[in-house]
Amino acid sequence: MKVVAFNGSPRKEGNTFKALQAVGEELKQAEIDFEIVQVGNQSVRGCIACMGCAKKRNERCVIETDEVNEWIQKMKGADGIILGSPVYFAGIAGTMKAFLDRAFFVTSVNNSMLRNKVAAAAVAVRRSGGVPTFDALNHYIMYSEMLMPTSNYWNVIHGFKPGEALQDEEGTQIMRVLGKNMAWLLQVLAAGKDQVEPVLPEAKKLTNFIR
Repeated sequence: MKVVAFNGSPRKEGNTFKALQAVGEELKQAEIDFEIVQVGNQSVRGCIACMGCAKKRNERCVIETDEVNEWIQKMKGADGIILGSPVYFAGIAGTMKAFLDRAFFVTSVNNSMLRNKVAAAAVAVRRSGGVPTFDALNHYIMYSEMLMPTSNYWNVIHGFKPGEALQDEEGTQIMRVLGKNMAWLLQVLAAGKDQVEPVLPEAKKLTNFIR
């Protein structure tokens, strides 16, 4: 099994990285492969609402000038996914948001290709805005019908300078517990996959409020 974490911080080894690393250590102890993909310091533009991916349904965004399509395939090949972001104005960092908008729309119009995968969010923050950002990341996971492990509090760790998050004892415990629970959920799903019939997906119904 494999889990891929996406680091939405422009600081490659900042506090978001430390949070993801703490989760990953627990996964690796459970003999689950773990990889961190650096997103936040890349040049990624936002969705242009062209609907090209919905028309082609080839698991690709029409924008080919960045690594988003490569990251989509990493998501497809993984058993578990972690979305990590620092807090920018009480929200997801811009580059990470651009990646998530495009990647999750592509996956949703291609037979909901992330459905029933395990996914979690992790947030690093200096002071405030951690919970709104955590909530916003969870929107992508919940929309995609993914399965979400939990920890013993919201998945938020505190720190300002790179590495300071490791001094947040409660935050580091939250990430460790998340890693353990994620490993357990992945193992339970693998063990029961042949024992229980999967729930069949339903075709998405779209309702507009303007008639």
